[in-house]
Amino acid sequence: MIGVALELFSRRSPDEVSIDEIASAAGISRPLVYHYFPGKLSLYEAALKRASDDLAARFVEPHEGPLGARLLRVMRRFFDFVDEHGPGFSALMRGGPAVGSSTTNALIDSVRQAAYVQILSHLGVTDPPARLELVVRSWISLAESTALIWLDGRRIPRAELEVQLVHDFAALTAVSAAQDAEMAALLRRIAQEEPADGPFATLAGRLLALAT
Repeated sequence: MIGVALELFSRRSPDEVSIDEIASAAGISRPLVYHYFPGKLSLYEAALKRASDDLAARFVEPHEGPLGARLLRVMRRFFDFVDEHGPGFSALMRGGPAVGSSTTNALIDSVRQAAYVQILSHLGVTDPPARLELVVRSWISLAESTALIWLDGRRIPRAELEVQLVHDFAALTAVSAAQDAEMAALLRRIAQEEPADGPFATLAGRLLALAT
Protein backbone atom coordinates (compact mmCIF):
# COMPACT_ATOMS: atom_id res chain seq x y z
CA MET A 1 0.00 0.00 0.00
CA ILE A 2 2.78 2.41 0.90
CA GLY A 3 4.55 1.66 -2.37
CA VAL A 4 1.38 2.36 -4.36
CA ALA A 5 0.78 5.58 -2.43
CA LEU A 6 4.35 6.70 -3.03
CA GLU A 7 3.99 6.09 -6.75
CA LEU A 8 0.78 8.15 -6.88
CA PHE A 9 2.22 10.94 -4.72
CA SER A 10 5.30 10.95 -6.97
CA ARG A 11 3.24 11.55 -10.10
CA ARG A 12 0.90 14.18 -8.68
CA SER A 13 0.69 16.54 -5.77
CA PRO A 14 -0.61 14.78 -2.63
CA ASP A 15 -3.51 17.25 -2.58
CA GLU A 16 -4.72 15.71 -5.85
CA VAL A 17 -4.59 12.07 -4.68
CA SER A 18 -7.58 10.63 -2.84
CA ILE A 19 -7.81 7.71 -0.43
CA ASP A 20 -10.26 6.06 -2.85
CA GLU A 21 -7.69 6.27 -5.64
CA ILE A 22 -4.97 4.77 -3.45
CA ALA A 23 -7.27 1.94 -2.37
CA SER A 24 -8.27 1.21 -5.96
CA ALA A 25 -4.68 1.22 -7.21
CA ALA A 26 -3.62 -1.08 -4.37
CA GLY A 27 -6.55 -3.43 -4.97
CA ILE A 28 -7.91 -3.07 -1.45
CA SER A 29 -11.00 -1.52 0.13
CA ARG A 30 -11.19 2.01 1.50
CA PRO A 31 -11.94 0.70 5.04
CA LEU A 32 -8.76 -1.38 4.91
CA VAL A 33 -6.72 1.74 4.18
CA TYR A 34 -8.23 3.39 7.24
CA HIS A 35 -7.52 0.25 9.26
CA TYR A 36 -3.79 0.91 8.88
CA PHE A 37 -3.79 4.69 8.52
CA PRO A 38 -6.19 7.16 10.18
CA GLY A 39 -6.12 9.44 7.14
CA LYS A 40 -4.28 10.59 4.05
CA LEU A 41 -1.84 12.64 6.11
CA SER A 42 -0.50 9.60 7.97
CA LEU A 43 -0.30 7.59 4.75
CA TYR A 44 1.52 10.44 3.04
CA GLU A 45 3.98 10.62 5.93
CA ALA A 46 4.64 6.87 5.65
CA ALA A 47 5.24 7.20 1.90
CA LEU A 48 7.41 10.22 2.56
CA LYS A 49 9.49 8.23 5.04
CA ARG A 50 10.19 5.62 2.36
CA ALA A 51 11.07 8.33 -0.16
CA SER A 52 13.34 10.15 2.29
CA ASP A 53 15.22 6.93 3.04
CA ASP A 54 15.64 6.40 -0.70
CA LEU A 55 16.87 9.96 -1.26
CA ALA A 56 19.31 9.84 1.65
CA ALA A 57 20.76 6.58 0.31
CA ARG A 58 21.56 8.28 -3.01
CA PHE A 59 24.16 10.44 -1.29
CA VAL A 60 26.12 7.34 -0.24
CA GLU A 61 29.17 7.02 -2.49
CA PRO A 62 32.32 4.87 -2.24
CA HIS A 63 35.40 6.82 -1.15
CA GLU A 64 37.24 6.08 -4.36
CA GLY A 65 38.63 8.48 -6.93
CA PRO A 66 38.75 12.29 -6.96
CA LEU A 67 36.09 14.29 -5.15
CA GLY A 68 34.73 15.98 -8.28
CA ALA A 69 33.86 12.65 -9.91
CA ARG A 70 32.25 11.39 -6.70
CA LEU A 71 30.05 14.48 -6.39
CA LEU A 72 29.02 14.15 -10.02
CA ARG A 73 27.85 10.58 -9.45
CA VAL A 74 25.91 11.73 -6.40
CA MET A 75 24.25 14.51 -8.38
CA ARG A 76 23.24 12.05 -11.09
CA ARG A 77 21.54 9.82 -8.53
CA PHE A 78 19.95 12.86 -6.89
CA PHE A 79 18.42 13.95 -10.20
CA ASP A 80 17.36 10.37 -10.88
CA PHE A 81 15.25 10.67 -7.74
CA VAL A 82 13.90 14.09 -8.74
CA ASP A 83 13.01 12.68 -12.17
CA GLU A 84 11.21 9.68 -10.66
CA HIS A 85 9.37 11.59 -7.94
CA GLY A 86 9.03 15.06 -9.47
CA PRO A 87 5.59 16.20 -8.26
CA GLY A 88 6.05 14.50 -4.90
CA PHE A 89 9.48 16.09 -4.46
CA SER A 90 8.06 19.47 -5.39
CA ALA A 91 5.06 19.05 -3.10
CA LEU A 92 7.32 18.15 -0.21
CA MET A 93 9.57 21.17 -0.64
CA ARG A 94 6.94 23.71 -1.65
CA GLY A 95 3.77 22.61 0.07
CA GLY A 96 1.52 19.61 0.59
CA PRO A 97 -0.78 18.00 3.14
CA ALA A 98 2.03 17.09 5.53
CA VAL A 99 4.26 20.11 5.06
CA GLY A 100 4.85 21.92 8.30
CA SER A 101 4.16 18.88 10.47
CA SER A 102 6.86 17.81 12.89
CA THR A 103 7.12 14.43 11.13
CA THR A 104 7.63 15.98 7.71
CA ASN A 105 10.13 18.53 8.96
CA ALA A 106 12.08 15.80 10.72
CA LEU A 107 12.20 13.68 7.55
CA ILE A 108 13.40 16.58 5.43
CA ASP A 109 16.03 17.48 8.00
CA SER A 110 17.19 13.85 8.19
CA VAL A 111 17.86 13.81 4.43
CA ARG A 112 19.77 17.09 4.62
CA GLN A 113 21.79 15.83 7.57
CA ALA A 114 22.55 12.54 5.80
CA ALA A 115 23.82 14.47 2.79
CA TYR A 116 25.86 16.77 5.05
CA VAL A 117 27.51 13.85 6.87
CA GLN A 118 28.30 12.11 3.59
CA ILE A 119 29.98 15.17 2.09
CA LEU A 120 32.07 15.71 5.21
CA SER A 121 33.17 12.08 5.12
CA HIS A 122 34.37 12.51 1.55
CA LEU A 123 36.31 15.59 2.63
CA GLY A 124 37.88 13.59 5.45
CA VAL A 125 36.61 16.04 8.07
CA THR A 126 35.00 14.97 11.35
CA ASP A 127 34.92 18.31 13.18
CA PRO A 128 34.13 20.91 10.49
CA PRO A 129 34.98 24.56 11.10
CA ALA A 130 32.16 27.07 10.79
CA ARG A 131 33.09 28.14 7.26
CA LEU A 132 33.11 24.57 5.97
CA GLU A 133 29.76 23.82 7.57
CA LEU A 134 28.35 26.92 5.88
CA VAL A 135 29.72 25.86 2.49
CA VAL A 136 28.38 22.30 2.67
CA ARG A 137 24.94 23.19 4.02
CA SER A 138 24.60 26.06 1.54
CA TRP A 139 25.47 23.71 -1.31
CA ILE A 140 22.85 21.16 -0.18
CA SER A 141 20.23 23.94 -0.13
CA LEU A 142 21.36 25.04 -3.58
CA ALA A 143 20.93 21.50 -4.92
CA GLU A 144 17.36 21.44 -3.57
CA SER A 145 16.40 24.80 -5.05
CA THR A 146 18.06 24.00 -8.38
CA ALA A 147 16.07 20.77 -8.65
CA LEU A 148 12.80 22.57 -7.88
CA ILE A 149 13.46 25.25 -10.50
CA TRP A 150 14.45 22.59 -13.04
CA LEU A 151 11.20 20.69 -12.48
CA ASP A 152 9.26 23.80 -13.49
CA GLY A 153 9.69 23.38 -17.23
CA ARG A 154 13.04 21.53 -17.39
CA ARG A 155 14.41 24.29 -19.59
CA ILE A 156 18.06 23.43 -18.96
CA PRO A 157 19.43 19.98 -19.82
CA ARG A 158 19.62 17.87 -16.69
CA ALA A 159 23.20 16.73 -17.34
CA GLU A 160 24.36 20.35 -17.51
CA LEU A 161 22.81 21.10 -14.12
CA GLU A 162 24.45 18.05 -12.57
CA VAL A 163 27.86 19.33 -13.65
CA GLN A 164 26.95 22.90 -12.69
CA LEU A 165 26.16 21.83 -9.12
CA VAL A 166 29.55 20.15 -8.82
CA HIS A 167 31.11 23.37 -10.10
CA ASP A 168 29.01 25.30 -7.58
CA PHE A 169 30.55 23.26 -4.76
CA ALA A 170 34.02 24.17 -5.99
CA ALA A 171 33.04 27.83 -6.34
CA LEU A 172 31.59 28.06 -2.83
CA THR A 173 34.70 26.41 -1.44
CA ALA A 174 36.97 28.74 -3.39
CA VAL A 175 35.20 31.88 -2.19
CA SER A 176 35.50 30.70 1.40
CA ALA A 177 39.15 29.71 0.84
CA ALA A 178 39.92 33.27 -0.27
CA GLN A 179 39.02 34.44 3.22
CA ASP A 180 40.25 31.62 5.43
CA ALA A 181 43.57 29.73 5.64
CA GLU A 182 41.97 26.48 6.80
CA MET A 183 39.59 26.46 3.86
CA ALA A 184 42.46 27.35 1.55
CA ALA A 185 44.37 24.29 2.73
CA LEU A 186 41.30 22.12 2.10
CA LEU A 187 40.88 23.54 -1.39
CA ARG A 188 44.54 22.89 -2.23
CA ARG A 189 44.20 19.28 -1.08
CA ILE A 190 41.10 18.80 -3.25
CA ALA A 191 42.81 20.41 -6.25
CA GLN A 192 45.89 18.20 -5.91
CA GLU A 193 43.75 15.07 -6.16
CA GLU A 194 41.77 16.34 -9.14
CA PRO A 195 42.76 14.99 -12.60
CA ALA A 196 43.17 17.34 -15.54
CA ASP A 197 39.87 16.18 -17.05
CA GLY A 198 37.89 16.29 -13.80
CA PRO A 199 34.97 18.68 -13.23
CA PHE A 200 36.91 20.93 -10.83
CA ALA A 201 39.86 21.25 -13.20
CA THR A 202 37.50 21.91 -16.10
CA LEU A 203 35.90 24.77 -14.18
CA ALA A 204 39.28 26.27 -13.31
CA GLY A 205 40.33 26.14 -16.94
CA ARG A 206 37.16 27.86 -18.13
CA LEU A 207 37.47 30.60 -15.51
CA LEU A 208 41.09 31.24 -16.49
CA ALA A 209 40.05 31.47 -20.13
CA LEU A 210 37.42 34.05 -19.25
CA ALA A 211 39.94 36.11 -17.32
CA THR A 212 42.46 36.27 -20.18
